[in-house]
Amino acid sequence: MNAFDPARLRPRLPSPLEPVEDERFTRRDLTLLLKRDDLIHPDLPGNKWRKLALNLRAAAGRPVLTFGGAYSNHLRATAAAGRLLGFATIGVVRGDELAGRPLNPSLARCAADGMRLVFADRATYRAKHEPAALARLLALAGAPEDTCVVPEGGSNALAVEGCVDLGRELRGAADVAAVACGTGGTLAGLAAGFDGRVLGVPVLKGGFLGAEIAALQEAAFGGPRGDWRLDERFHGGGYARTTPELDAFAQDFEARHGARHGLAIERLYVAKMLYGLVTLAEEGAFPAGTRIAAVVTGAPEPQGASSR
Repeated sequence: MNAFDPARLRPRLPSPLEPVEDERFTRRDLTLLLKRDDLIHPDLPGNKWRKLALNLRAAAGRPVLTFGGAYSNHLRATAAAGRLLGFATIGVVRGDELAGRPLNPSLARCAADGMRLVFADRATYRAKHEPAALARLLALAGAPEDTCVVPEGGSNALAVEGCVDLGRELRGAADVAAVACGTGGTLAGLAAGFDGRVLGVPVLKGGFLGAEIAALQEAAFGGPRGDWRLDERFHGGGYARTTPELDAFAQDFEARHGARHGLAIERLYVAKMLYGLVTLAEEGAFPAGTRIAAVVTGAPEPQGASSR
């Protein structure tokens, strides 16, 4: 094992799978299971661990540059990995208007972990996949020539491969696996490793995510894998948005199960997925006897916001 291998950090894998007694499911003869990926590692929790691990192993200690919004979970996890494993990190943050302002708690944590923060104007940030725009961003960041570039949210072929084990861990234990989707990398890998149906709950509106997931599976495996579908109804108004109804649902879920399971519900991803599952159960979408594994991809941040 090399010095920069994330396995040195002793992740809790496989993550726990916890049955939940919830009458909204049990009265329909459904079993709800929580796949506690939020417990994998305190600094790189949930799908952030699974998506980063192979990318960081491939970087092998080279500087890592990646992208995110002002409250990005992905930036925080990358910065923490750099501190823990001893490699340099650069975070390109969406919005050059933030450059002259005090750092919010999320970006302050990144900076404290040693990440160099670079604030990009929104037009350049949107074009970051284009070679010319990426070259400008690398120059703006003063990135060394051997810098390893990881996309926003960490979703690339290596990330998808890293999430295959999530599906394998659920084989034989569940009939349906549900996960909230931002960039789609977690679902793309989960579906490839699982032997049942996978339900994705997009947290962004726009209807584009299916094509993104298909492209990720093409890059990782050469074609489609697994039995998956998306339900676009539960985004709560779009990315980083919530509703009073969703907040009330999350508070109620915590009241029912939080104390027993040590669980706090992250609002922008996990709450939307769980709300979707309860709605689908009430609609009769799952046959009696179905075992449903809900992937808890992260925990709430103290400041109450997060991003890809």
